[in-house]
Amino acid sequence: MTTDLDPTLVPELLVHDLDRSLDFWCTSCGFELRYARPEERFAYIARGTAQLMLEQLGVGRNWITGPLERPLGRGINFQISVPDADGIAATLRSAGTELFLEPETRHYRVAGRDVRVRQFLVTDPDGYLIRFQSRPWNSTTSCESLPGTDNA
Repeated sequence: MTTDLDPTLVPELLVHDLDRSLDFWCTSCGFELRYARPEERFAYIARGTAQLMLEQLGVGRNWITGPLERPLGRGINFQISVPDADGIAATLRSAGTELFLEPETRHYRVAGRDVRVRQFLVTDPDGYLIRFQSRPWNSTTSCESLPGTDNA
């Protein structure tokens, strides 16, 4: 468990049912409850260095900039790096959660290098799109050695 309670960016997600969200994030996705303010229906959760705040709509002070319609979080996905994306996908499936994108292996160019990742996407109970990714192998190679390039 990380001890850093002051990271530089922590998203706060408005949710319809805090208990349901905590079950999804903690039971199925491996996050831990760091602290909570039950009277405000607020929870701070973490998995390694990935940290989120969850706040139930209609309780406490919600900062709402426009109409909230499901799915919430349209236009954004949260990438969370984990040691074993396939393991989390299996846990979610066994809990009856439908995946938005089945696990796949993808190559992304990062600073002139090819990075190979294992990833899948799932929506949380409120529709926020979550991308879990892992690098279970030595995943960085030169772009010049990629299939389809002149030097392959």
